[in-house]
Amino acid sequence: MAKDDRDILELLRDELVFIEQGGYGRSVRSPWLPKSIFQDSLTCLNYGYPYRAHPCAECRLLDFVGPQDRSQPVPCHCIPLNDVGTTLEEFELEGNESKTVNAVRNWLRQKIGQIEAERSEKFWQNVD
Repeated sequence: MAKDDRDILELLRDELVFIEQGGYGRSVRSPWLPKSIFQDSLTCLNYGYPYRAHPCAECRLLDFVGPQDRSQPVPCHCIPLNDVGTTLEEFELEGNESKTVNAVRNWLRQKIGQIEAERSEKFWQNVD
């Protein structure tokens, strides 16, 4: 199976920009329909498809999902977003959209910083 070959750092940065620009706000056309974080953005391999054209096993976000949750219907919603392991799914069950988006935003910032630091360290190791 082909794996998503997009750069994970760029993917996470784009998702953060999408969130910061209000990407998960209610649609003007269908304000009664809630948005699904990750699934309703370009981060999702299946975005824009009326059916799942790609299995979630090909998604870059799967690297952040524990092995026990990778076979879930929406594995990216099982990503632990904070130090206590609260998942996106658990935040969504609370029904507080603002709290959920803030948790995802904070997780994205943390992961972006971590990946940037790892890449910088590898770069400087190769320069020496």
